[in-house]
Amino acid sequence: MRATAYQTPSPVAGEASLQDIDLPKPEPKGRDLLVEIRAVSVNPVDTKVRKTATPEAGSWKVLGWDAAGIVTATGPEARLFKPGDAVFYAGAIDRPGTNAEYHLVDERIVGPKPASLNWAEAAALPLTAITAWETLFDRLDIRNAVIPGAAKAVLIIGGGGGVGSIAIQLARKLSDVTVIATASRPETQEWCKALGAHHVIDHGKPLAAQIEALGLGAPAHVFSTTHTDMHLAEIANCIAPQGRLALIDDPASLDISLLKRKSVSIHWEFMFTRSLFGTADIEEQHKLLAEVSRLVDDGTLRTTLSDIFGTINAKNLIRAHALIESGKAKGKIVLEGFEG
Repeated sequence: MRATAYQTPSPVAGEASLQDIDLPKPEPKGRDLLVEIRAVSVNPVDTKVRKTATPEAGSWKVLGWDAAGIVTATGPEARLFKPGDAVFYAGAIDRPGTNAEYHLVDERIVGPKPASLNWAEAAALPLTAITAWETLFDRLDIRNAVIPGAAKAVLIIGGGGGVGSIAIQLARKLSDVTVIATASRPETQEWCKALGAHHVIDHGKPLAAQIEALGLGAPAHVFSTTHTDMHLAEIANCIAPQGRLALIDDPASLDISLLKRKSVSIHWEFMFTRSLFGTADIEEQHKLLAEVSRLVDDGTLRTTLSDIFGTINAKNLIRAHALIESGKAKGKIVLEGFEG
């Protein structure tokens, strides 16, 4: 089967950063599904792994987690899906990725593809939807948490990115909190407004003063999707006492002592945790994606697809990785199908 992979971690501009190769078609076991890949999307985690993870000598590292496709075979213990089912999912970080014609995935982290979306539109959603859902509703618990004296609001830093784009929708549609998003360019500011943000501020300027100018009070929750270390002092200034901060990025260092005075709790979200550790509640991600699918089909949520970069191959994936690393991507970048 055709696949795109690498053998040596390298910058995206390097000749060997990603290569088109042929690999054996895998066979499903246990609760695995064998999925014929129709579309994939690219996330920051793809670029981070490409730069840092070294495969075993002589082997290839296939990247890619988001995918939409058709189940072609199942392991003997699978019970949630059958051959012919259309699915979407975000895969597992400790298994080969989705940048291949066929892919194995545990059915407990797979959802039924939204019927109203095409393959590309569906592939844009899983990883970011899981990340945003778990952050907002499991970690921050924005629907139930009451912070005395705090504004019933969530500040989403990086609203124009993939996670921010779905987080705005989830917070706006599935809770009664005020949604404040950040974006620094006119096109991403308009994107955030179109997705449902009540207010959009510029993360290129001090956040606390802009929050204060809104007249809402100090927000109870902050969801930082990017550059948390750069924004931490401003977060400490603007968040409510006893507020909750969640982050998903990988700062080299983080001086959380800035948050002590306000007794702010910190929550780190990593959507691969359940699959990586085989947690007892791993099937919650199947249920989560099934709910996202339902919400898309009833019109509550929309895809965050912004660009289709062509077919799934090394050239197009390198271009997608480069755009994500530039920090100028909006929404999600998707690749669809294989040539020939």
